Amino acid sequence: MDAERMHEECGLFGVHAPGEDVANLTYFGLYALQHRGQESAGIAVSNGLDILMHKEMGLVSQVFDAESMGGLVGDIAIGHTRYSTTGSPRLPNAQPMRFEHGQIGPLVLAHNGNLINAAEIRSDLAADGVEFLSTSDTEVLGRLLVRTPGRTLESVLRRALPRVHGAYCLLFLTRDSLVAARDPLGIRPLCLGRYGDAEAAGGGGHIVASETCALDVVGAELVCEVDPGEIITIDASGIRSTRIPSEQPKRAMCSFELIYFARPDSVMQGRSLYEARRQMGRELARESPVQADVVITLPDSGTPAAIGFAEESGIPFVEGMIKSRYITRTFIQPSQRLREAGIRLKFNPMRHVLQGKRVALIDDSIVRGTTSGRIADELRRAGAAEVHMRIASPPIMWPCFMGIDIASRNELIAACHSVEEIGRRFGADSLRYLSIEGLRRAMGDPEGRGFCFACFTGSYPVPVPLQLEMDKLALEQPAPPVPVSS
Repeated sequence: MDAERMHEECGLFGVHAPGEDVANLTYFGLYALQHRGQESAGIAVSNGLDILMHKEMGLVSQVFDAESMGGLVGDIAIGHTRYSTTGSPRLPNAQPMRFEHGQIGPLVLAHNGNLINAAEIRSDLAADGVEFLSTSDTEVLGRLLVRTPGRTLESVLRRALPRVHGAYCLLFLTRDSLVAARDPLGIRPLCLGRYGDAEAAGGGGHIVASETCALDVVGAELVCEVDPGEIITIDASGIRSTRIPSEQPKRAMCSFELIYFARPDSVMQGRSLYEARRQMGRELARESPVQADVVITLPDSGTPAAIGFAEESGIPFVEGMIKSRYITRTFIQPSQRLREAGIRLKFNPMRHVLQGKRVALIDDSIVRGTTSGRIADELRRAGAAEVHMRIASPPIMWPCFMGIDIASRNELIAACHSVEEIGRRFGADSLRYLSIEGLRRAMGDPEGRGFCFACFTGSYPVPVPLQLEMDKLALEQPAPPVPVSS
């Protein structure tokens, strides 16, 4: 994928394990989920009497040290890594967020996803006199919950969440419980794990996380995925489950979780993501064969697909580009020469591997095309005789409103140009994408009934704004004046 990547909002990790060091478990879980958000991180812990919290801007390793972790002592914890899709990257928007509910008491919330009707709910709450401290849709949800009556958090969620539209996985921390909820479409992933020995004196514990890779890191065992529309409560009495009232008959998990967002060592819907991505490469090789000497990838997200392409085509897979592991973004530099240097700093072609070779370059997707458009030039500069680009997903032609920071068709190169035009702009000898049918087969869902493919097809699982334009900073605009009756 080009360096101007799509980003998904955040990672969630929660643990209920009396007697365990829950703060450090959460720290390691967030480390495993760092790929889901690099703007801020936070951990909140309950000791039964109060809830303690630490959050800052930055990576997990930058936000927490021995001093900050030393103050987070308790039996229950939740953590969050953020990439903003609603609200700018600044501390008031960092999570978790704390609220006070009149009947339940302190309530700490961490959210992954995007609420497409957040502006409407915020306007209604503001008209009732509610003041906001941030510009995040997470605070909108929190303010809605504290104004919803209920003696238990489950009852509050069952009343409030049907009003919320869009994608959400939620973790809540109260004084004595860990609560998780997933939207009725199941757009974002969430899983439940068992930690420790259930036969031990403490009875072990439970973990809720965005991905199974976070369970693996802390030595937890996957129990199940949280069902779409399910609310799970974990407290001293055990685990109980209830449902969000909904008429939503289908599932629509984001297909990009399988294509790119989630780590390849995670499992979703019973499927290894590494194997799913390798199968995407196999399907791509069947659909769009190429005469080439070597198969390479733009590391690292396209590697499983490249391996599958090589296996199916019989063309050897080689490491044709080296990626710097210490560069997170390609900075916009003031001159073309420095911009090109920035690309080479991140991706350096292996001249001795590419010299005189016909190269099949496999990547997982193309969004804006800002980097992909320069990679072919770099490969030719390194001596490649031909460059054939193969993309292991269909063209991205529509914006996402469910927690990905692509809100305008104008940002998407495939929405404005044909495949042939894009290939010419990139200077590639050929360019081909995986078909939507091939993607569905690779995902084990040939009918396309369990996933959302809206960014490829424009068919959204829920109604979206007619203008198809949403700004992640929309809640930072001044609210219109509230009419006052005379």
